[in-house]
Amino acid sequence: MTTTPHAQPTALPTTADAPDETPADAPGARHRAGRGTRWWRGRAEDAAWVRPALLGLLVLTGMLYLYDLSASGYANSFYSAAVQAGSESWKAFFFGSSDAGNSITVDKPPAALWPMALSVRLFGLGSWQILVPEVLMGVATVAVVYAAVRRRFSAAAGLIAGAVLACTPVASLMFRFNNPDALLTLLMTVTVYCVLRALEGARTKWLVWAGVAVGFAFLTKTLQAFLILPPLALVYAVCAPTTIRRRLGQLALAGVALIVSGGWWVAVVELWPASSRPYIGGSQNNSFLELTFGYNGLGRINGNETGSVGGGGVGGGMGGGWGETGIGRMFSDGIGGQISWLLPAALLLLAAGLAVTWRARRTDTARPAFLVWGGSLLTTLAVFSFMAGIFHEYYTVALAPYIAALVGMGATVLWEERAHIAARAALAATAVVTAIWAYVLLGRTPDFVPWLGTAVLACGLVAAAGLLFAGRFALAAAGLALVAALAGPVAYTLSTVSTGHQGSIVTAGPASMRGGPGGGGRPGGGGEARMMPPGMGQGQGQGQMPPMGQGQMPPMGQGQGQGQGQGQGQAPGQGTAERPGGAGGGMGGLLNGADVSTAVAAELERNASDFAWAAAAIGSQNAASYQLATGRPVMAIGGFNGSDPSPTLAQFKQYVATGKIHYFIASGGQGGGPGGGQGGQGGGPGGGTSSEISTWVEENFTPVTVGGTTLYDLTAGQ
Repeated sequence: MTTTPHAQPTALPTTADAPDETPADAPGARHRAGRGTRWWRGRAEDAAWVRPALLGLLVLTGMLYLYDLSASGYANSFYSAAVQAGSESWKAFFFGSSDAGNSITVDKPPAALWPMALSVRLFGLGSWQILVPEVLMGVATVAVVYAAVRRRFSAAAGLIAGAVLACTPVASLMFRFNNPDALLTLLMTVTVYCVLRALEGARTKWLVWAGVAVGFAFLTKTLQAFLILPPLALVYAVCAPTTIRRRLGQLALAGVALIVSGGWWVAVVELWPASSRPYIGGSQNNSFLELTFGYNGLGRINGNETGSVGGGGVGGGMGGGWGETGIGRMFSDGIGGQISWLLPAALLLLAAGLAVTWRARRTDTARPAFLVWGGSLLTTLAVFSFMAGIFHEYYTVALAPYIAALVGMGATVLWEERAHIAARAALAATAVVTAIWAYVLLGRTPDFVPWLGTAVLACGLVAAAGLLFAGRFALAAAGLALVAALAGPVAYTLSTVSTGHQGSIVTAGPASMRGGPGGGGRPGGGGEARMMPPGMGQGQGQGQMPPMGQGQMPPMGQGQGQGQGQGQGQAPGQGTAERPGGAGGGMGGLLNGADVSTAVAAELERNASDFAWAAAAIGSQNAASYQLATGRPVMAIGGFNGSDPSPTLAQFKQYVATGKIHYFIASGGQGGGPGGGQGGQGGGPGGGTSSEISTWVEENFTPVTVGGTTLYDLTAGQ
């Protein structure tokens, strides 16, 4: 390895050789920027092991993520039902409707649903057809991280970055799951890659492609896509090798590309007559813009989320329904094991990388690489740490590519400078901090591979000593440090892929891990037992939720030892329908869907083609379970939480009068009325709507029990 910290001997010059302003078409610019190479072909000067190593990394990542993939069933049935609907109706596909009857959309834009819906349309409905596209997104993200790091640093840096990403526990969870976070993470990584390409020669094309990537990321998970824009725009405005006027013009073009690629769908939805499109789920006024800036936008920051499933923290380190906010949030009991294994290392290596490259010229591409990846990490980290609204552990997958890239770049930059005691000390300190933190994290799951924490700590300390003092054995010490750093996350990742995950709130790692934001025991474990409300474990008969308003989560620590017999932890569509309210007990299927018996499925399928909706149920998770079990549209009254004012009682009566709905499914939870579950009181305007519909059905139709489930035939007497 060269001792020049941010230059490769065969591709890039040292900063001393680089002019302050390098036009994109200047002689030698292609060679200096590394253009003309392709990551899948490698570079002609690469060692013989580089391309096989990359191929091996991608194949192993794919095999790891594909292992026992069907154990998760339909994973999050909320999104799987929308995928099923989109595979049958192009209108449902476009809008992201929960059902093919197009009653209501999911509470996100539909881009993440499109690859899965196309897969199901081509290959039929099934677990693999839904989840394999997510696996491919994971492999692609690893490849893009490698490509981005490799272009400016060594192949070893790219491979380390790719391996760190692949072995991050929360990545192994979300790239095998059907939430929008998989596509969002891929698009954010592509955005960083495009900005880095643009920085090489001030090439407008790559900056515009970055804008396009952010636009489609917006269509995946709205405003979260914009978290990394400030550091990316600032770094480009300062460091791009062209005039300031051209830099600002290029950024403006990228902004136009972002607006066009992300705004075309929004414009169509907002201009489409509301009477002929599905209701916008998650909104209270049938507006995607309201959803974007309210429930999915500022509400996530300040906790004021109308129609939300629960309250948030209030900032300043004070606890709330979504855990304590503050700088230590990512290291807490519930979140630390998901993402933070190498977070201290990434922060240390970011500082070290900037120190090494600080004297480089403005247009050198090594320092901006640290600034882009580091800025993306810090801005996303800050928002996640202090947001008071809805926050789930799996959101942290967005941090994984940034951490991985910084570890790969920073470690190899310091290795190249190891002749200096300061670089060796920084490497040794990183190894020690990483080993100690891994020991702490593993100590939180003492029953899970109990010897591993001690082994990791010992190996990390030995490796640190070797990096600091052992000249001839430095390479062996570096290898030992890497093994120690990855041992913990690899163990958690293997535990994650060997367990099925269903429901709306899932986490990575062993089942014994203390779950929940802030470690407060909030529901959200990686296995089926951990998808129960507090006090409700797999196979336990105790722990029904205490009474609560519609759409609300129980107070922390409550719900244990009250009630009887809910929470067996079965996947939606399996077992029987004897569990009132589904897997979420009193939540009416919030955390998971209902179990659908064969008798109920058969009844709903009877003459289903004569109706727009075979049935209606309170809450999307309940409706999704029956829809996936039957393949027939089921109306989700009130959307995800049962809190959306859709349909209104008048609209529902009209649907019934015109014979569009066959059955109403009683959830039997605690929300009030036959719908129960999510449709009780409170939780926003929609709560009253759901309760009104439930009461009206109960007063005007006769219940019948089929396979343990209460149905109301809405065609009786019509």
